[in-house]
Amino acid sequence: MRAMRTPYQALDTTREQAQSLPGPTLLEFGTNWCGWCQGAQPHIEAALAGQTGLRHLKEEDGKGRRLGRAFGVKLWPTLVFLQDGQEVARVVRPASAQDVRQALQQLQA
Repeated sequence: MRAMRTPYQALDTTREQAQSLPGPTLLEFGTNWCGWCQGAQPHIEAALAGQTGLRHLKEEDGKGRRLGRAFGVKLWPTLVFLQDGQEVARVVRPASAQDVRQALQQLQA
C-alpha cells in the first residue's frame, strides 16, 4: 500500500471556522494510521484530480478532536462537502472514485 501524499493534520479548525469558509470545501476526517483511510486515498485522489477551486482540509480526527464530533463523524474516512459553509454531501468510506465524484457534483449544482 502506498503512503498518503498529504497526511491528516491536527488543524484544530472549529465548526464556526468551517462554516465561514467561502466557496466549495472538502473536510476529510481520518487518521494517518487508519487502514480504511489509507485504502480510500487512491479513490479520493483520482476523484479530486484536476479539481480547481476546491479547498481540501484533511483533519486528523480522534479523541479530543471536536470538529469531527460537531459533524457527527463516526467512521473514517468521512468526507464532508461544504458549499459556503453548508453541508451539501457526505461520503463515508468511499469504495470508488465514483462515490467521491457523485458528492463533488453536489458542489457544482
